[in-house]
Parts: sequence; C-alpha cells; structure tokens
Amino acid sequence: MPKLRSTVLCFLVTVGALLSISAFTGETPPGKPNVVLIFTDDLGYGDLGCYGNTTIRTPNLDQMAAEGARFTEFYSISPVCSPSRAGLLTGRHPIRMGIQSVFFPESWTGMAPEEITLAEALKEQGYATSCVGKWHLGHHHRYLPLQQGFDEYFGIPYSNDMEAVVYLDGNEVVEEEVDQRYTTRTYTEKALDFIDRKAGSPFFLYVAHSMPHVPLYASEDFEGKSPRGLYGDVIEEIDWSVGQILKKLEAKKLDDNTIVIFTSDNGPWLAFGPDGGSAGPLREGKQFTFEGGMRVPGIIQWKGQIEPMESEELVSTIDLFPTLVTLAGGTLPDDRPIDGQDISAHLLKKKPLGERTLAYYYNGELRAFRKGDWKIKMPYPGNESNPWRAGVPAHDTLLFNLKADRSEKYNILPKHPEKAAELLQAMEDFQTSLGTLPPLMKTRAPADNIHYDRQKEWLEQQKQKP
Repeated sequence: MPKLRSTVLCFLVTVGALLSISAFTGETPPGKPNVVLIFTDDLGYGDLGCYGNTTIRTPNLDQMAAEGARFTEFYSISPVCSPSRAGLLTGRHPIRMGIQSVFFPESWTGMAPEEITLAEALKEQGYATSCVGKWHLGHHHRYLPLQQGFDEYFGIPYSNDMEAVVYLDGNEVVEEEVDQRYTTRTYTEKALDFIDRKAGSPFFLYVAHSMPHVPLYASEDFEGKSPRGLYGDVIEEIDWSVGQILKKLEAKKLDDNTIVIFTSDNGPWLAFGPDGGSAGPLREGKQFTFEGGMRVPGIIQWKGQIEPMESEELVSTIDLFPTLVTLAGGTLPDDRPIDGQDISAHLLKKKPLGERTLAYYYNGELRAFRKGDWKIKMPYPGNESNPWRAGVPAHDTLLFNLKADRSEKYNILPKHPEKAAELLQAMEDFQTSLGTLPPLMKTRAPADNIHYDRQKEWLEQQKQKP
C-alpha cells in the first residue's frame, strides 16, 4: 500500500478528466465572441471586495462580479505559477506535460510547442491572438508565445523577482532596464492598443499581470493610496486596469460580444506577510494544497449571455479551454486527452455540473484529492518558515467536508473512515486511467540560488523602510 500511495502522489485531475468533455446542450449564441482572459499572479481568494476584502477597493471587479458569474469554488490547477499557466492554456493537467515546478532564467526547458494552446485553437476559428504580460512557460525561442499560437507578445517572460527582468516584444528583447512601477500601466496600454486594432474581427487577448507577485510596485497614481499599504496599491491598480479594458470594450461596442474572465494563477504568497496577500477564510496559500493555495477568485462576464449569479459549482482553470473553444464554434483536439470540462451550459443556462473531482498537485506529488464536498489531505512532514515559503507544521492524513468547513479546521477522518477509503480508492482508480506519464522536467539545480538571494535582498529593503 505505501508504494501505491506513492504512485497516487503522481496524478492531477478534476472530474473533467473522469467525465471527459461534456457536450454543450444549450444553443451556442450567434457569432464568435471575443475573449479577454486576465490572469493575475499570486492574488489571494480574500484580496477583492467582492470576495470579502474591506480594505482594498476593487470597484471594477466588484461590478464585473455583480453583472456576471462569481464563483466561490474556482480553482487554479496548481499552487505555483508555471504548471498553473500550462493547464490554463491547454485544458490539460500539467502532470501530462511533465510540468510540476517553476521555470527559471537558468531553465533550458519549457512547455512543448507540440501542446495545443487556447491561442492555437482559437486561431483555427479566425481569431487574432495576443499575449500581454508574464509568460513563464519557457523563455528560449521555441517556447515563447509566438511559437505557441499568439500573433503578438509583449511582456516579461518569467517572474518579476527573477534575474535579468526584461521586456520582450515578440521574440526580441526591447528593454533591459524595466521600471516595474509602470508594468501594470504598460500592460494595460498594450492591451487597449490590441483591442483598438482588432475590434473588427474576433480576438483573444490574454493579459497576464506580473503582480501582485513580489517585489511589489505601483505607479505614482496608486502608490500610497490604499488603506492596505503597498499590496493594496498594487491590487487597486490592477482593478483600474480591468476597468480600462471594460471601458474600451464598451466604447468599441464590443462589450455584448466579449467574454471577460478574471482569475489568479494560485493563492497568496503568505511568507511575505502584508506584502503577500490574503486567502480570506481559506487555509494557507501559495505552494500548499490546502484550499488557500489553489482556490482563487473566478469571475466570468458576458453581457447579455451570462446572467448574474453566484455559483458554488466546482470549476477549474482547465475548464476554460474546452468552454471557450466550444463557444467559438471550434472542436476539441482528438489526438490527446483534454481534461477540462465544457461548462458552457452552466454559464448560459445555469445547469448543474454534477459531482466533480479535483486533484491537488505540488512538485509532482498529489498532496490532496477532492470528490464532491469531501477532501482528503495526504500526510505532510512539515517545514520551517524561510524567506520564500511559509512554515506549516507536520500533519497526518486529514479529511474535510468543504461545504461545512471551507477553512479546513476540523479533521473528521476518525468519524468517517469509510469516506477516507472511498477517496483513496478514487485516487487510485484515476491514477490507472492516466496511463504512462512523462518524466518531470528539470527546471533548476539546488545550486541556482540567485532567485532566492534577490528575494532576501528585497525583504531587507522593505524592513529598512520607515
């Protein structure tokens, strides 16, 4: 059994993989909707007003949530950056691609060009495609956005705390000295320009903000303005950016034919204290498979098509690929597993999705598994707090009912051993269904410590500020 448990720690899934792709039973609205996908970095479940925050002002996102679908159980497919982006753009579990850790400037690896991205699938339907912002799926030429289905790219190819932060335009470095106070503003300007130029035909715009990943920067229009400090300044500027995009769509009379999605790549980086955001009522954050690491804000707006609703359905970022391809009139690849589930019928007709499952991976190991309302958390040896990872004490196997206890405070395994056995069996069954998986990609060696040295330096600078 220990060997089986170890193997079980090697698969990642939502029920979309178990159910394959469910057919959309409603009528697809006429025409091809534009798609704007806004993906933040390290934004926590509790960082927006519409998710309960009382010190960070997010009026544009709050309005977007009020007019569209606000999900209370929306998940990134990973608690760290690169795997979450791979899953988002392909609709596939990152474990299928060998991606389970973060790429670094010293990495020679990246997401394989043979993967079919959302940009490539939408291009087949006549869409213009643009990626603005953080890429983080490999920075060598063959892995960059222009080789992954995007017509245009402008942004920083990896995290904003890594060495040699540069702006790329297409495949070329155009700026080596990046003033990150203006990163959010720059991304916004690029996004608005793309909408202006492509307003006459269907387009897919992927805006991947570099923040609120540390180090934090805000322009002079926002710095020092939020009651929540610098972190709040950064979120309020991102909210402003969302507002600018929504206003541009309205000015171009595109708001009724554009799907706008806002979410995050993982939970907040709690190791950075007040500069690391909040998971609200959820436990832990980034790098952990408690709810705070992967349950994130999820807002989807499509005026005239998606009626205002608060949805408690379990939805994941990998569901976006099949959903958007379906709504664009396309067909899904049939030469590879697509793990996400088409949720069109839920968005447009409020149809229930049925009982779903979710697997919580970190560094190639399955740390937790959810089936319906129940979640089992595998034993964890614990770790000490350090400059980039929050300290979490060791624990044995844990069982939670997330509907009754979303904060994961109460281990009810002793009262429900039969439910724990059911979830373990579901894990094992799905492991078998995944078949042979590729080896995990090598992204860095233990001696590559530049990244952590830079984080330590930034932390010391924050401590010295008055």
